[in-house]
Amino acid sequence: MRTRITRPVDGRLIAAITGGAGVVSLTVTAVTVATGGQNDASGWTVAESGCLLSLIIVAVRAAPARAALTAAALAGLATPSLLLRYGLGTPTPEAVAGFAVWAMSAALAATVGLYLRSLDDRRTRSVLDARRAQRTQLARDLHDFVAHDISGMLAQAQAGRVLAQHDPRRAAALFERIEQTALQALASMDRTVRMLDDSADRTPLPSLADLRDLCDRFSGATTVHLDIGPRLDHPAREAAATAYRVVVEALTNVRRHAPTASHVEVTVTDVPGPALRVTVTDDGPGGTRRGGGSGLPGLTERVEALGGTLSAGPHPPRGWRVEATMPSVTT
Repeated sequence: MRTRITRPVDGRLIAAITGGAGVVSLTVTAVTVATGGQNDASGWTVAESGCLLSLIIVAVRAAPARAALTAAALAGLATPSLLLRYGLGTPTPEAVAGFAVWAMSAALAATVGLYLRSLDDRRTRSVLDARRAQRTQLARDLHDFVAHDISGMLAQAQAGRVLAQHDPRRAAALFERIEQTALQALASMDRTVRMLDDSADRTPLPSLADLRDLCDRFSGATTVHLDIGPRLDHPAREAAATAYRVVVEALTNVRRHAPTASHVEVTVTDVPGPALRVTVTDDGPGGTRRGGGSGLPGLTERVEALGGTLSAGPHPPRGWRVEATMPSVTT
């Protein structure tokens, strides 16, 4: 689908004014030539030509293509025709040169208008690209955070339905966890929506310190063990936020594709580079684990944008591993 570029001024009105001015100027020139009169007001002629050239620039910049072409042609033809008001006479090299200079002035004005038009189009497309990228980022954030919490609520609700018949006390505890997970999902949605408002305060990026709470909320039928290296107190903010996203996506995929997994190992270590390595390994069944979303592909792009790598695949003898490595300068 083609994107229409809207302009801040009424281009058709500008084209009508420019074309009308060209027609009026040509009419006055034709009447002057037909009556045999001569124009001695050179100052007025220069001012009229300046107005025509200015209108050509504005029309070519702001009007729709066809209207701009018609208006610029009329005003451009009227500009060198102003010289005819001084009399026809015998053509001389000086007269021909004068016509050429004034015609080139009209062409130059049209060129300036085209250049300004291209700048406007480029600026508008940049805004559209930025909005498109922002929507894509919003979709990925919703997938990374909210989908994780919703899948947790689904798993806990399914378990609560079974426990309600045999162990109401444990079922009530599960419902409390569902409530907490729902509140976390709402907070994630609020944080994501605030990203669309440039005037709102920037929400802090998730850090490695948030991984503890994330793993605790995931733990249930599946045990999650988190191991963070001792020298990772202050990694780069972008790397830490991306590491958090990698763990969220990996845990969400465990819940979706390997609900029978009993243990998940989450390891965050530093490696020479310096770099940050995140590994999430579970003991669930392998298989393809390919979903319909853009979770792992989107994370791969994010990690590669930081200069890192991400891989995901079966981990013998049983299970699945997601591993990401990205540069991180500790301070």
